Amino acid sequence: MLKTSFSEKRSPKKIFLETGLAIVGGGLSGVCAAITAARAGLQVVLVQDRPVLGGNSSSEVRLWILGATSHLGNNNRWSREGGVIDELLVENMFRNPEGNPLIFDSILLDKVAAEENITLLLNTAIYELEKSGSEIISAIEGFCSQNSTHYHISAPLFCDCSGDGIVGFLAGAAFRMGAESKDEFDEKFAPTAEYGELLGHSMYFYSKDTGKPVKYTAPEFALKDITEIPRFRSFNTKEYGCRLWWLEYGGRLDTVHDTEKIKWELWKVIYGTWDYIKNSGNFPDAENLTLEWVGTIPGKRESRRFEGDYMLSQKDIVEQRTHFDAVAYGGWSIDLHPADGVFSEKPGCNQWHSKGIYQIPYRTLYSKNIKNLFLAGRIISASHVAFASTRVMATSAYVAQAVALAAKICKDKGIFPADIIKNDQIGILQEELIRSGQYIPGVKFNDQQDLVQKASLQVSSELKIEALNKGMEYVDLALSSAQLIPVKAGIMPKISFSVNVKKPTTLNVQLRKSIKSGNYTPDITIETKTFSRGEGLHDVTLLFDFVPTEETYLFLIIEKNPDVKLKFSQQRITGMLSAFNLVNKAVSNFGKQTPTEDIGVEEFEFWCPQRRPAGLNIALTFEPALEFYGAQNLKNGIDRPTLNPNAWAAAYNDPKPEITLNWDNEQQISEINLAFDTDFDHPMESVLMGHPENRMPFCVQNYTITDENGKLLYKKDGNYQTRNVIRFDSPVRTKQIKINLEHPSALTPAALFSVRCYA
Repeated sequence: MLKTSFSEKRSPKKIFLETGLAIVGGGLSGVCAAITAARAGLQVVLVQDRPVLGGNSSSEVRLWILGATSHLGNNNRWSREGGVIDELLVENMFRNPEGNPLIFDSILLDKVAAEENITLLLNTAIYELEKSGSEIISAIEGFCSQNSTHYHISAPLFCDCSGDGIVGFLAGAAFRMGAESKDEFDEKFAPTAEYGELLGHSMYFYSKDTGKPVKYTAPEFALKDITEIPRFRSFNTKEYGCRLWWLEYGGRLDTVHDTEKIKWELWKVIYGTWDYIKNSGNFPDAENLTLEWVGTIPGKRESRRFEGDYMLSQKDIVEQRTHFDAVAYGGWSIDLHPADGVFSEKPGCNQWHSKGIYQIPYRTLYSKNIKNLFLAGRIISASHVAFASTRVMATSAYVAQAVALAAKICKDKGIFPADIIKNDQIGILQEELIRSGQYIPGVKFNDQQDLVQKASLQVSSELKIEALNKGMEYVDLALSSAQLIPVKAGIMPKISFSVNVKKPTTLNVQLRKSIKSGNYTPDITIETKTFSRGEGLHDVTLLFDFVPTEETYLFLIIEKNPDVKLKFSQQRITGMLSAFNLVNKAVSNFGKQTPTEDIGVEEFEFWCPQRRPAGLNIALTFEPALEFYGAQNLKNGIDRPTLNPNAWAAAYNDPKPEITLNWDNEQQISEINLAFDTDFDHPMESVLMGHPENRMPFCVQNYTITDENGKLLYKKDGNYQTRNVIRFDSPVRTKQIKINLEHPSALTPAALFSVRCYA
């Protein structure tokens, strides 16, 4: 028993922590930063003011994670973010393809808890900090309401992933709220005062069919005149969760200090809407439905944005400008919402896409006037217009991973974040990021530490694509259909395909390419061919006059025709992809982007893949065969398709695909890294949206690694992850490494992007 006498005043328990990097904010950005930094060897304290991790992606808000892939609704091919965010999404696909937000919570907690270098403080809000000078933070103060404990956390480096930027705000860092004028960054899409300067908050609800009639009595605070809300017409019994993203409010209020007021207004709308759905008599299909869940905290879009040594702007996104200090990329549309949200007469969003992904420079990821403060998540240094693209969670997490490895460099060298630029350390940071699985567009990687660079490579076979002719079927040509075809400089293959014509018709075929190398927007028509065909089965052979001058992907486009069926193949091959001129209203894709006025964005067509099990490759034959899957791809430093597939792939008829690494002298190997294909084109939305499989069809599941004497060094069964990092308890000494892989299926050959070995 504990018994104490009267005291005039008491103080809660206080714990003092010292760490290498203090990260405030346990949303997806904070989680990815913490895991990345911890794996790099930094001691990390991760502070989260909520009971679970994930922020807007958690079960408390339930927004799906998206980034450059944009629901497969844009022209950004193979653009899913890499590194830890990729690992989390792939893990969620395996454990949770149905998109249960509670399971996703557990995955995030599991991954963080597995890292010994992370000290996690949940339910802990930062409210104060200490500075050792006007530009240096020395410690932060937090309070946990659940254990009545104060935490004093000191560190040489701090990272603000808090969304509202509480650390930057308390430290006095320069920040902005609201939209800039059109003139400040020459942004033609800068919003007017009528449209509003801030994006609001959103809250969602879930319903459930109980199998029997359910009555509902609304709370007194529920809105009674719900049909007067302009967007009420969009409510129905089928939509729930983050499909209600447009249930938004607060853009004309202070989105930091008025959050509770905004929450109550959204609650009024939600409960009023459910009252109308249940009790108006206009929704008979709602009789058995109950309101299963309503959000208790709003999902925030925008509040403070902090100033770094560079501010990203609209032209950086639309023009895809290059930066010497690129460390990440974005690809979501410039997505602004009317400030009045659900009460606005305007469309719920105004999305404008660029033709491809864009670089994000390191200079946007630290405060320009607080020397030891990193910025990550939605608060990075960007204009309001550019923020409209960078704010989404996968992009935010991606830049957070860059911050984490920058912090490791700063800690090791005893420097501040800006010194990475001043001391010409950006190349080291870029190399560390790529080595960790992060792709940086336009940055080449020559890993001097990789022992494979000094090895000779032999493989049991190399895939040569003479034809896509397995598992074939004819499909109505209801959409204009394209095949992305990799070509080499000086070689344009003869291409053939097959059609089943219902009645005599004319078939139009185009060969297109992207005006910008590395993009997948087919905005240049190279040649057009027209064929007349009668009823029946026909083979069409294409001989183009065009001769490629560089390695790139071309688009073979067969225009839609209701009188034609086109033959497709069920073969799934790394780096081979079909695309269709289709509509995806979820991301304002109506087949073609057509600005109604000069707002600084471009007009172009959308050519997007279809989700599996659709999205088959067109059944084509090539002469000469496509030869892009050589062994040298395993050490070219690129772990995803770009200008070519960038992968080694075994021939279909190779019964035991094998990679052999030979060195002239004995090597000491402590670590082997393998990069598999988990389909960087698949968005992997984390909640609500189901997926057709929990393992990507391209990914090698089973493999073994042996040494020169045939001794088994490692065996993996049931792999589904992109990156496999194999660390040996004791270094292996050998002159040879053999990797034996199994084909994922009869229709998908074994493929590997890279193998790297480290002493």
